[in-house]
Amino acid sequence: MDKKKLSERDICTKFITPALESAGWNKHTQLREEVNLTAGRVVVRGNKGIRDEKSIRRADYVLYFKPNLPLAIVEAKDNKHTVRDGIQQALDYAAMLDVPFAFSSNGDGFVFHDKTLTDGVLEREITLAEFPSPDELWQRYLAWKGIAPEQVSVYAQDYHAGRTARYYQVNAINRAIEAVTKQQKRILLVMATGTGKTYTAFQIIWRLWKSRSAKRILFLADRNILVDQTKTNDFKPFAGAMTKIENRNVDKSYEIYLSLYQAVTGNEEEQNIFKDFSPDFFDLIVIDECHRGSAREDSAWRAILDYFSSATHLGLTATPKETAEVSNTSYFGEPIYTYSLKQGIEDGFLAPYKVIRVDLDKDLGWRPTAGKVDAKGQLVEDRIYNQKDMNKALVLTQRDEAVAKRITEFLHATGRMSKTIVFCEDIDHASRMRQALINCNSDLASANPKYVMQITGDNDEGKLELDNFINPRKDYPVIATTSRLMTTGVDAQTCKLIVLDRTINSMTEFKQIIGRGTRINEDYDKLWFTILDFKKATENFADPDFDGEPVVVYAPEPEAPIVPPEDYPQPEVEGLPINEPPGEYGNGGAGMGEGEPRRKYVINDVSVFVVNERVQYMGPDGKLITESLKDYSRIQLNKCFSSLDDFLQSWTDANKKQAIITELEAEGVLFEELAKETGNKDLDPFDLICHIAFGQKPLTRRERADQVKKRDYFGKYGEMSRKVLEKLLDKYADSGIANVEDSNVLKNPDFAPLGSPVELIKSFGGRPQYQQAIRELEHALYQ
Repeated sequence: MDKKKLSERDICTKFITPALESAGWNKHTQLREEVNLTAGRVVVRGNKGIRDEKSIRRADYVLYFKPNLPLAIVEAKDNKHTVRDGIQQALDYAAMLDVPFAFSSNGDGFVFHDKTLTDGVLEREITLAEFPSPDELWQRYLAWKGIAPEQVSVYAQDYHAGRTARYYQVNAINRAIEAVTKQQKRILLVMATGTGKTYTAFQIIWRLWKSRSAKRILFLADRNILVDQTKTNDFKPFAGAMTKIENRNVDKSYEIYLSLYQAVTGNEEEQNIFKDFSPDFFDLIVIDECHRGSAREDSAWRAILDYFSSATHLGLTATPKETAEVSNTSYFGEPIYTYSLKQGIEDGFLAPYKVIRVDLDKDLGWRPTAGKVDAKGQLVEDRIYNQKDMNKALVLTQRDEAVAKRITEFLHATGRMSKTIVFCEDIDHASRMRQALINCNSDLASANPKYVMQITGDNDEGKLELDNFINPRKDYPVIATTSRLMTTGVDAQTCKLIVLDRTINSMTEFKQIIGRGTRINEDYDKLWFTILDFKKATENFADPDFDGEPVVVYAPEPEAPIVPPEDYPQPEVEGLPINEPPGEYGNGGAGMGEGEPRRKYVINDVSVFVVNERVQYMGPDGKLITESLKDYSRIQLNKCFSSLDDFLQSWTDANKKQAIITELEAEGVLFEELAKETGNKDLDPFDLICHIAFGQKPLTRRERADQVKKRDYFGKYGEMSRKVLEKLLDKYADSGIANVEDSNVLKNPDFAPLGSPVELIKSFGGRPQYQQAIRELEHALYQ
């Protein structure tokens, strides 16, 4: 056997896998091959998102001691490479999986990289027969981690229900378990919204509970929806041992407790029902969204945590808060593991997003005329009102209408049934915005009154519809207007549009709101989303504390379409300071003295217009770029083809033109969107490439088909063959070259009147002659 002639897969099958099995690794439970560690970044071009398959990080082997307990990476190469050629790639993957062992092999032996330094050697070559056993690596791992033998039992427990944990979830779980086994009392996990914090918490609790390392656990949250979603979804396997504390009743017969902190605390001592439990009742307390108050010394959360001080406290958050008043790290310490929004987007587990920034004329500055009174008859204070006053000190009802109109224009252009969340200043604003959106969408709202719903804390009808809004299988509600109820903990998998019409001074709150759209659901074509910003809130992207830049920031002129055209010029981002003092409005004024309630003016007769919008794109490297889709495509095409002649030769030589089209689309050259941008959706990819990359005048598919017919190209064929080729030309003119090249095209019902596929192919003399006729037809089309 000549190893040099074997493929990489052959090397794995014939040499590497047998060596691993001989060392004692169970092929079914401990050895996984070709493991996708990431999903592949979603690239947004125009209004289409595709997976960048080349960005998927795939390990040849991951070796596990137990399920969800990885120990090592093995990277394989064919035998034309040296045994060392894969080790750097293996080390990169080992760092991702937080494991100390990395191996590379070309089938001759292994390079063994051992961070534990058990033998005092970091890296060495070993033979195929010397590959270490699972127990050997496990003992080295335990010693490296400092895990005592009596603590090992906790690692034996894991819950499986057909769901494989992602690599970062495994890292978070194992880091938390390790911290608990080492008696760390305060633990902080930071994981971006949409990355599965609750699932991760469940696995941590399950291991500790099943191993009896934590016999009683309290899961705390500050919103009822968080508790209910947790109980019915991720924590469902705890049924029978789990209860939710409500109606201020305590039943001490359970082991897993879920509670709102409001349900166990109060202003009066007798309302603090958490004291019905003994201080040592709980072994573990998990605080969901812990940025919302647990770190404040005067918060109700802290009263609970201080009372149960002997328990281990595990904080979960996407947005750790560090201010003069609140500090997560001062309470919990530095995070034991962080998985950021930026990394989630890069790995393809979170959705990227476009941003459309809209400036309204009155937001830039409005001063009332002398003696102006509002709808309530109040004299409007004479001063300059600007964006931060809107819907706080000043309500312009026509502004609500302008915002609703712009939202509606966007949905008309992209899909009117796209789930949308509109974040408003307060409940009153959410109520007005609901009405404005209903009036703008009267056709759909009259057909189903739940098309637009107000979902706020005081609205029982709206809150009852929240589950339907976040359920991908439910069409209604489509648009939700809210204030703060939906900023956190709402798992809106199919939300495609987030509207910001609220002043956001908090980076924590901004990240939480953006997180409502970052979940991916490919079954419902949710790969990316759009942020429609009326309050300059997205200037928070410029803050160094924000770690996930947008793919687009858009701002056309007032009459321009709401959906970003790809060739729109890209001005620099400018605007108000990011962190303005909350609650300041100009220089004060009537009703704004110390201790007095702030006066709000409501004005119905002041018109509001859109004056500006802006756009930017994010490149494959995650950095903002200013080129349009045409510019981006031209750059990619010039990388692939050095000249027009080079492209024409490649196109002519290709057995199937669709192969070139597919390869270019994988590079982000999206022909459907490019055709829209040129203003002619009937251009063939061939013409788009010639036009965009090399400045040639394009022809439509119909024009190319007609040219072939005018040349009497079919004269050399028999009657049936001519009819087949004419029908194929019509198919090309309608939908492109893919139909012509499709081997099953003759099974299409359009060809049935001409005869069966076998009869049609025989009319050419057989399949080789038919295939030659197709090649000649393509040559004629692109001549």
